[in-house]
Amino acid sequence: MCNNRVTLSDMKSSVEKGTIMNNSKAKIIYLFHSGYAVETREHLFIFDYYQPGSVRGGNLVDGIITNEYLKSKNNVVVFASHSHPDHYDPVILEWAKSIPAITYIFSSDIPIGVKTLHCNIMSPYEEWKQEEVLVKTFGSTDEGVSFLVQADGLSIFHAGDLNWWHWKGESKTERDRAESFFKAEIDKIAPQYIDIAFFPVDHRLEEFYCIGAEYFAAKLHPKLLLPMHFGEVFDTSKAFSERVKDSSLATIEIIHKGQEIFF
Repeated sequence: MCNNRVTLSDMKSSVEKGTIMNNSKAKIIYLFHSGYAVETREHLFIFDYYQPGSVRGGNLVDGIITNEYLKSKNNVVVFASHSHPDHYDPVILEWAKSIPAITYIFSSDIPIGVKTLHCNIMSPYEEWKQEEVLVKTFGSTDEGVSFLVQADGLSIFHAGDLNWWHWKGESKTERDRAESFFKAEIDKIAPQYIDIAFFPVDHRLEEFYCIGAEYFAAKLHPKLLLPMHFGEVFDTSKAFSERVKDSSLATIEIIHKGQEIFF
């Protein structure tokens, strides 16, 4: 049976052992695809929650967010980076029925009425602040935005669909344009300090599956980079971990839904 708890001390890190934390600053839970939950000292952040339409039972062990789980948490903030169905599951709106104080932060391309929700709509290069939480948006190389969240002494980046989309079936001109677009966006983010980053590692790009994540890491040096956007193909995360194991990039292999990582 898989060990459901992984800490930074279980992996080779670019940071000297013991210097990242004495006590955990966050518990990270892999939900599915690009979905992660991050529990900090005072907040619960949920990014790009998505479960296939046939999956509505289960609990957090299965990557499922339940009302019971949410009711046990304070200061819940839910993010959706764009309208693609693998990043925005409308079920998240139902959570407000049980947790009226929930806060939503959505990309401006998501078509939703906001009158009855604590819902904040953001476009690229905007800021939103509420008490101790600061959210900055950056662009994407597909739809929507990417998020930088600063709270409880942590800086967390979720890329959404920001990636170096090198599709072998496209022309060289298209691939060069995609590279230029991606690198220009990374340059805008590069001055930021990042503790935890969630970034696409997509098997559909074949041998180019992780060039975006590696470039991002080389430019921004996050303390921890966790892969996403690989659906059920967990071998992608395994391949990525193997690829960077002798480098300075700190990561953890994602092996199942509900996996917990303590930062």
